[in-house]
Amino acid sequence: MKVLVIPDIHLKPWIFDRAEEILKAGKADRAVCLMDIPDDWDMEFQIDCYRVTFDRAIAFAASYPDTLWCYGNHDVSYPWGRLETGYSPYAERTVISKLEELEHSLQDPTQINIMHRIDNVLFSHGGLATEYVKWFDKDLLSAGIDDVIAAINAASHDHLWNEGSPLWLRPQNDSIEPFRKETYKQVVGHTPVKKIYEKDGIISTDVFSTYRDGRQIGESAMIVIDSETGNYVKIDL
Repeated sequence: MKVLVIPDIHLKPWIFDRAEEILKAGKADRAVCLMDIPDDWDMEFQIDCYRVTFDRAIAFAASYPDTLWCYGNHDVSYPWGRLETGYSPYAERTVISKLEELEHSLQDPTQINIMHRIDNVLFSHGGLATEYVKWFDKDLLSAGIDDVIAAINAASHDHLWNEGSPLWLRPQNDSIEPFRKETYKQVVGHTPVKKIYEKDGIISTDVFSTYRDGRQIGESAMIVIDSETGNYVKIDL
């Protein structure tokens, strides 16, 4: 299966427009969104922008109902009451209500979660490290992959609001052992990078985040990944 990866949004609803163009062109069969829908530099008072961006996500979910959604740290920080860089107390009610609207619009509530797997590819906001699984529950080291993902998706907020968790891990900056990298490729966002690249079986895709002055940090591109082989192609926008 060919899967389009939609990286961190951060109040850029036009990213969904580009994703829709790729899907309409038949370049992918379905999509996975790595979320971080709210928050960006100096946008805490722009409540309409928060609302418009979530409404675009909800519309995308309606048009492509098999899309999977991976919570980002900026998404869950609002309902979990965990302050985060860029957190807007003025947009709090909007984010919480619109996130619930997105969740309730999905055909299956499991379509939005911390982690997802499609065949041989794992999707999460930050990535899954062997050390985290060992710390979380060492018995999971020998468990089936779907049992591992289910346990992490059911984990407490305290276990997930952790720098090593799939919400927060930054494999781009640290030397980590990706979980079962000999079997599974991983696709992540969370950490802005200049170019999409693969390191130790983890593909980093957050290339639409910006500097404080609004300049985009990375290239304008998304990937379509083959869920069986783990091979991917980059689609320039």
